[in-house]
Amino acid sequence: MKALVYDGPGQKSWKDVPDPQIQEPRDAIVKIDATTICGTDLHILKGDVPAVTPGRILGHEGVGTITEIGSGVSNFKVGDRVILSCVSADGSCTFCRDGLYSHCVGEEGSSGIGWIFGHLIDGTQAEYVRAPYADTSLYHLPEEVSAEHGVLLSDIFPTGFEMGVQYGQTKPGDVVAVIGAGPVGLAVIATAKLYGAAKVIAVDLDANRVEQARKFGATHGVNSGDSDWREQIMAQTDGWGVDVAVEAVGIPATFEMCTNIVRPGGNVANVGVHGKPVSLELDRLWIENINISMGLVNTNTLPMLLKLVAEGKLPAEEFISHRYPLHDILTAYDTFSRAAETDALKVILQA
Repeated sequence: MKALVYDGPGQKSWKDVPDPQIQEPRDAIVKIDATTICGTDLHILKGDVPAVTPGRILGHEGVGTITEIGSGVSNFKVGDRVILSCVSADGSCTFCRDGLYSHCVGEEGSSGIGWIFGHLIDGTQAEYVRAPYADTSLYHLPEEVSAEHGVLLSDIFPTGFEMGVQYGQTKPGDVVAVIGAGPVGLAVIATAKLYGAAKVIAVDLDANRVEQARKFGATHGVNSGDSDWREQIMAQTDGWGVDVAVEAVGIPATFEMCTNIVRPGGNVANVGVHGKPVSLELDRLWIENINISMGLVNTNTLPMLLKLVAEGKLPAEEFISHRYPLHDILTAYDTFSRAAETDALKVILQA
């Protein structure tokens, strides 16, 4: 089969690789119908995720059709259309029992990390993929949900909602600022209304993304390149700052922006993938009773979000900016990596 292979920092190739095989009784082989590129993939290519070694097939999002199942799979059969969660969970380890699927310690995730696709094992940017723990890591895709909409449920919708909205302790009436209006930031914006946010402020250097964010539910937009960006945000509060500040970029400057706009007793929710240490002004923040959260998505909200997508309650279609055939994935990477020029959000790759 063909797959997108990581060849080391800054290097990738679309080439022939061996077809995946059933290795464990709980495995399934899935023919990829649609996949996409994530900002995390770009971090990997920059060398920010050293656990990803040369030769690894990238990708952790996908929708496909099961072509083979192991003897221990009971909830799925050959021919089923499924969503592959970006987090694989055995469902029985101590962390899974606590709902912390992101730290599954099953056989495949022995390092205590549930994100294994395109990280610790071969991923979804390929014609076929081996899916461990099929019964507890795959989800049936309803007929009324398209493959390209289903892909959004692999990662960005659960990540934005769980790590941004839920971990940020958003509650009715809150003012929420989202720093970074890329796909995951937009997923935070789109799901913040589920918990009753009164105002959602999109903040980005890209004027187009700030404007586009209104289609996802943003009530206000601020260009962070403006010299008075902070004053513009504070003007949308009672002067004390936002209730929830969400970091959705993954660089020190945007994290610091969040700590500079959150009100006393507020919440900073870090969603972005960071490749460098971030300075924490603990000497200033401790007395302001600030809560800071961060983490890897668990995807335990995926079934609920799938229902909302199926009923048209979330703006799935608005996330898709470009479509390419799977074999044109190198062009898709180029488009996605130049989002400021191409206005790329989610780039869908279809087999």
